[in-house]
Amino acid sequence: MAYSSIVKPGDYFNTKLYTGNGSTNAITGVGFQPDWVWIKDRDTSQHHRLADAVRGVKKNLKSDTTDAENTTDSYNGMASFDSDGFTLTADNDDHGYNANGSSQVSWNWKAGTGQGSSNTDGSINTTYTSVNTTAGFSISTFTGTGSNATVGHGLGVVPKMMIIKNRSDGSGHWRVYHASMGNNKYGDLDNTGAFNTSSTTWNNTTPTNSVFSIGSDSRANGNGNSMVAYVFADKTGYSKFGSYIGNGNANGAFVYTGFKPAWIMYKKAIQTGSVGRWSIIDNKRDPFNVASHGLSANASSTENTGSGYWDVDLLSNGFKFRTTEHETNGNGETFVYAAFAEEPLIANSGTNGVPATAK
Repeated sequence: MAYSSIVKPGDYFNTKLYTGNGSTNAITGVGFQPDWVWIKDRDTSQHHRLADAVRGVKKNLKSDTTDAENTTDSYNGMASFDSDGFTLTADNDDHGYNANGSSQVSWNWKAGTGQGSSNTDGSINTTYTSVNTTAGFSISTFTGTGSNATVGHGLGVVPKMMIIKNRSDGSGHWRVYHASMGNNKYGDLDNTGAFNTSSTTWNNTTPTNSVFSIGSDSRANGNGNSMVAYVFADKTGYSKFGSYIGNGNANGAFVYTGFKPAWIMYKKAIQTGSVGRWSIIDNKRDPFNVASHGLSANASSTENTGSGYWDVDLLSNGFKFRTTEHETNGNGETFVYAAFAEEPLIANSGTNGVPATAK
């Protein structure tokens, strides 16, 4: 059994719940200064809000739309990334962050230190790349060329998942690369469609330990457009990006990750006549099994629970579905997932590993 070198996953990823106050709101308890913050209002139908330190604190994107990047003014949205969380402003007009009395969830990741610097490993030099090789996560901004190209990611290992958005294009879908689907397939984070076949998105080329490849697809490489890429690698005991086959049974598919998950996002990848949401479960909204408080990255809808759709057990070594729902555990259906750890199955390198506890 492999040991994890990451003893405390909460140093690199953490979910933080908070209540909006419609005014200046300092959110603490994240455990680190986040470089990527993804926020969703749980009570009302509001867009997901994504901000990061590389693009700048006032720049937001919405995972559930094709909208171009929006810059919030001084009275709305994010104000700063802080040593133990982040600060929000009044939210008078842009109610996805901090509406008074609203229940909010924030998902927080640690990349490098702030904005980072240019990566010159690819044929396109990034404007900025903030990279955390320990946690296998980097954020890069670059200007697209519309032609086959490579972009440096800085991880030092081969990425397993990438999420790219054309920040300039208000009609451009989010592009998702997932290693389980291969280098000729892409998914759209903002909709429920299956992964599509294309030679122009990733140029039919698997990422290497230094660069990822993009083709002429304007969603991944718009000519003259501002782009952002969130790039992830597997890290033992901390993160895992894989696939599973549903069994259509309430004693559902079990997915081994090698850690107790803190957060999972999963999606039906190959559809047989039915849609598949990008479903998100975390251990803070559901501290006990069965976890059932679901949100969808591709939808602005409120948090849903009690429908049986999201029922899943978060276990010490992976997760197991407890529903027959076709979008979660359809019999014979192929799903992809991303998962981050609450704690590794065996923490600490060496002979004195500490096993994870069950929920």
